[in-house]
Amino acid sequence: MRLWVIAYDMADDWRRRQIVKCLSGKMQRVQESIFEGWLTQAELNDLITEAKPILDLQEDKLRAYPLAVRKENRYGTYGQQQTTLKHTDYWIIG
Repeated sequence: MRLWVIAYDMADDWRRRQIVKCLSGKMQRVQESIFEGWLTQAELNDLITEAKPILDLQEDKLRAYPLAVRKENRYGTYGQQQTTLKHTDYWIIG
């Protein structure tokens, strides 16, 4: 599991709202167009696959940045922002 930062720049309000819904399911919003979350590579791939149909590749941008930290105590948060925590519960649906 790794801490990922996803930033977006959307040209259309409808697509912007849709991408926020998509990212909010797995990540924490830390700025207007920036989300962060602890994801496995598979979870990130699934999230990007879900986001791609929303994007207009001629007008929009979506970028995912892996941070080099693998533990929540290896990065700092300053100011009023809440620290992004790893999910400790998992659901297995069969």
